[in-house]
Amino acid sequence: MSINTDQINKIRTENGFIAALDQSGGSTPKALAAYGVNADAYSNDAEMFDLVHEMRTRIMTSPAFTGDRLIGAILFEMTMDREVEGKGTADYLWDVKNVVPFLKVDKGLADEKDGAQVMKPMPDLADLLVRAKAKNVFGTKMRSVIKTSNPTGVDAVVDQQFEIGNQIVAADLVPIIEPEVDIKSPDKSGAEELLLKALMKHLDQLGEGKLVMLKLTLPEVDNFYKPCIDHPNVLKVVALSGGYSREEANQRLARQNGMVASFSRALSEGLSAQQSDEEFNKTLDAAIESIYQASRT
Repeated sequence: MSINTDQINKIRTENGFIAALDQSGGSTPKALAAYGVNADAYSNDAEMFDLVHEMRTRIMTSPAFTGDRLIGAILFEMTMDREVEGKGTADYLWDVKNVVPFLKVDKGLADEKDGAQVMKPMPDLADLLVRAKAKNVFGTKMRSVIKTSNPTGVDAVVDQQFEIGNQIVAADLVPIIEPEVDIKSPDKSGAEELLLKALMKHLDQLGEGKLVMLKLTLPEVDNFYKPCIDHPNVLKVVALSGGYSREEANQRLARQNGMVASFSRALSEGLSAQQSDEEFNKTLDAAIESIYQASRT
């Protein structure tokens, strides 16, 4: 099995951004609440995940959500395992919408140590990667968080990301490596300097033909991650919104040449379960258009 070259070319060459539709257990209630579905609307996790799948399905099936402005979408594991309009979600995204499917594979964050949070262990990762490949998923995403400019913490995050990233590459998938720098970090620019140094060291060790993607916090210094964008092993560098409003995230993103969005909260901002389909599609269309334009610089 090999990676889909049409999908590689779409990610590499086409204009557009990645929709992050991968809120998981801990963040699902917040995502639903922001969408106008409060906790009294469900009585257990199964009902909660049914409701969030309805929300994601509404986004994915909207006429605003197409490969004309989106190059990819990141799915939660339970979303990958479900169907949209009678097709497996990953197949629906690619076959119907021309949007490349990715899967969130991390199991959340460990407790903070040395000013950072590495990922919790992923004992079932090998099996999950086999399932993802069988369901025609293109790549994966996994998130860690850097909170301070502590070299030990930054190195621990990046070392772990690339160790697992290499396992994902070996499974014929493209990993999105996401070492988020907290936007509230007391020394955000200092943390970013340490992060860039660690990223470049690991990228230079990857070996010819091994492709990864990076998902990074919008930096304090414009075009700071250009060395990553230009690296031959990097298929794409995408930006997380990190808690910035859509307006601020778009403004920051528009100043980063060659970096595109991978927004979650900033994408769904303003969407509501109470909206008519016309209102919902209009709101989503405006959000997608603004993020698309910010990603075209």
